[in-house]
Amino acid sequence: MSRARRRAACALLALLTLGPAGAEPSETVVTSQPITRFRIGSDETRFGALDYIGGFSYRSSDRRLEGVSSIRLRDGGRRFLAVTDTGYWFRGAIRRDADGKPLGIDSAQIAPILDRSGRPPARKGDADAEGLALDGSRALVSFERDARIERFDADAPGRGGPVAMPISRRELRSNGGLETIAVSPASSPLKGAAIIVAENSIDAEGNLLAAILGLGAKGLFSVRHDKVWSATDGAFLDNGDFLLLERRYEGFGRIGMRIRRIDANAIRPGAMVDGPVIMEADFGNEIDNMEGLDVWTNARGETILAVVSDDNGSFFQRNLYLEFRLRNDASTEASRTP
Repeated sequence: MSRARRRAACALLALLTLGPAGAEPSETVVTSQPITRFRIGSDETRFGALDYIGGFSYRSSDRRLEGVSSIRLRDGGRRFLAVTDTGYWFRGAIRRDADGKPLGIDSAQIAPILDRSGRPPARKGDADAEGLALDGSRALVSFERDARIERFDADAPGRGGPVAMPISRRELRSNGGLETIAVSPASSPLKGAAIIVAENSIDAEGNLLAAILGLGAKGLFSVRHDKVWSATDGAFLDNGDFLLLERRYEGFGRIGMRIRRIDANAIRPGAMVDGPVIMEADFGNEIDNMEGLDVWTNARGETILAVVSDDNGSFFQRNLYLEFRLRNDASTEASRTP
């Protein structure tokens, strides 16, 4: 082989080793605007079983930063990993003030979610990532339109690997399918198993399709469905109770969000589960198209909820990051915020 051909072969090998162009994470600048009040025009901080801590709206000139659909906080709320429904990983750090209130996003990086061949998906329908769960060093991602679940390395996501689907794809609506995936605590009744909940796909009784992963068809259960509400994300509390985030959209200006709490012992194969609404908000509050929810414990031992919105790439919508504290008396409280 000639020297020129050897150089060309080495260059080709390097390209193949690095992967497709644009697959490596790249930094992006994110600007933020604080949201000090949750209820517009009011200093009220209590909303059902939650106390509002603070939050911000954020944006970037990087057009890839849109459609954030699920977020998971790490290191006690210092770092995060998120996915977008346009097929990207979004990671960074939450900037906080001296009291721990969230102010904005630092060290932001964006990278495409690679398919099983190691390349960014060619079609939007293949890239529609809606749910994210962290299971140790693994990231589990649920995709809606091309209904599937894939696993990745959470710290260095490369190509995905398949996860068995306990719900038949024929039962899932193309734009109302797998929206929620969450991993239970190892000490909970589910013993660390993951669950999935559909956004709007229902069974014969009109309840949302759901399943416990790892148990095959025996892992199927359902979640009571209110017709005007769509399930968008969920997260487990330390005791195993499950918080389900839901969104309502009934035309411009008529949007809402609520959070239901489902008892840990209720989630089992064959069950139909429900739980009290611990918080509800409408357009009189700082909400938008709320799609992502996570829960963690801070250094004070407080249970913190983070809720994020999906701006749909629209000039008329916002990317929001909001934090709430679960009240100590919330275990039996079921409240609605008008």
